Amino acid sequence: MFKYIDKLNHKRMDNNKIAIYPGTFDPVTLGHLDIITRSAKVFEGVIVAVAQDSKKITHFSFEERVDMLNYELKRLKLENVKAKAFKGLLVDFIKTEGARIIVRGLRALADFEYEFQMSYINHKLSPDIETVFLPATENGHFISSSFVNEIARLGGNLKGFVSEEIAAKIKERYSKK
Repeated sequence: MFKYIDKLNHKRMDNNKIAIYPGTFDPVTLGHLDIITRSAKVFEGVIVAVAQDSKKITHFSFEERVDMLNYELKRLKLENVKAKAFKGLLVDFIKTEGARIIVRGLRALADFEYEFQMSYINHKLSPDIETVFLPATENGHFISSSFVNEIARLGGNLKGFVSEEIAAKIKERYSKK
């Protein structure tokens, strides 16, 4: 009987070694990279799940967002992290990847309310899935992709919000509009 329980616990632990960090990443910010880097220290593997089916209107194509993330992951030398695209329900993607953990960053109380609701919905859809919340550090406390896009649209300086390489891509995008 104990051997059976040991096998179950071992299987559960393996699933806990991989975390999924979902988002649209339009664009990837220093706040996102902070959560990714910290998650990479906690979990053996992190999959940054780039949502294709989002209700958000994006400024960068799906492929561009995945490319920007892959660029940043390579630059940061995060060998246990990879970016992957997904369509449909997050819980279905998580099961496909053999994971059980969702990582979410929290910047403020408003984030918590929304993320708590999403955590509940995901858990209701798939009771084996848990959400781990990481509070934003001072490096990413008030950074959001929406703010970055608005600053860029108005011609502001993006230093401290995104990497130099991503800032160049954003400026190029907004210079065409």
